[in-house]
Amino acid sequence: MKLSEELKWRGFVSENTFVDPSELDKKTRKFYWGTDPSADSLHIGHLAALMMVGCFIDHGYEPTLLVGGGTGLIGDPKMDKERPIKPLEEIEQNSESLARQLRQLMGEDIKIVNNIDWLGDMGFFKFQGEVGRYFSMTQLMDRDFVKARTGEGGTGLSVAEFTYSLLQGYDFLHLYRTYGIDLQLCGVDQVGNCMSGLHLIAKSAGGKADIWSCPLIIDQASGRKFGKSEGNAVWLSPDKTSPYKFYQYWLNVDDAGVIDYLKIYTKLDKTAVDSLEKSVQSNPAAREAQKTLAYEVTKLVHGEDTADAVKRATAVLFGSEDLTDETLAILERELPTLEAGISVIEALTESGIASSNGDAQRLIKGNAISLNRGKIQADQKIDSKTLLKKGKNQFILIK
Repeated sequence: MKLSEELKWRGFVSENTFVDPSELDKKTRKFYWGTDPSADSLHIGHLAALMMVGCFIDHGYEPTLLVGGGTGLIGDPKMDKERPIKPLEEIEQNSESLARQLRQLMGEDIKIVNNIDWLGDMGFFKFQGEVGRYFSMTQLMDRDFVKARTGEGGTGLSVAEFTYSLLQGYDFLHLYRTYGIDLQLCGVDQVGNCMSGLHLIAKSAGGKADIWSCPLIIDQASGRKFGKSEGNAVWLSPDKTSPYKFYQYWLNVDDAGVIDYLKIYTKLDKTAVDSLEKSVQSNPAAREAQKTLAYEVTKLVHGEDTADAVKRATAVLFGSEDLTDETLAILERELPTLEAGISVIEALTESGIASSNGDAQRLIKGNAISLNRGKIQADQKIDSKTLLKKGKNQFILIK
């Protein structure tokens, strides 16, 4: 499959500067993709863009990844309000963390640059001479975020945020001059900032460059975009979203979105995805597509051993594997956990699954509670390495 065809099939096509996308297939180019270090981890919104980056790399394009240690000191302007300014020390720590994460995902040899290296020494007069003089106020005032923030009912816009787009544009110019990079990849929400780079390259260097963007990925169940600003972030760092929770997130996506997510977030080819799509249509209860998605994305982000371990832990919860020391260690971090020797009623009330002893008795008599998949007695003492279960999705771990 050609690059232009794969990008279309996987859903990585939005606004771009190509008259004909097949131009991408004619020759390989140097490109960059960047992100600001507003947090110490990437999330699955970033991962979608990085999967697009991977498509370009697989087709022979030469990548550079940029961490915005300079632009991050200002922050990409939001439509509704100004971002809080983060201290330099936090930005530096976040930048280092993101660089490690990018190497883990994209390979240790990937070229990573930090724009603090060229923006940090740019004084006011150099900025005005190399950047500011090439932009008109009319051109800048026409940006959507400027209109939203300065129009009636707007919250106002600082000069720092107003010039953010120019700094990002200078990034593109610097990379064009220094490395011969003439293509920027981005999410569609960044196209306006990227256009500043094209403008600078044309006006200052007399050159031509291009942009290719992918759509923002939408959670088809909630209608919200994937990203931390939406309050529903699923982080790539295991310290912020555990591998178990990460796996569960993908396992629980709905049928309406699962095939799109397989195309975006895995490297499975068209034959494999088409087969899983048929499975969704013929036997949705089996959830083969979701199981494949959960395993493949977890393997990509956290490694095969971790993906295997959380897959086994999930199987324990739903009855297809027995509890082992390995799965016990994983589940202990995720489930209410009590010490062995406690009675069933005590376990139900202490965990909050039952509101009282009487409520616990009713649940037991109604066969709503099982112990390691077997029925139980109310006064029964629970041994260690045991799973107490209410219904399909509530668990207590006894260690």
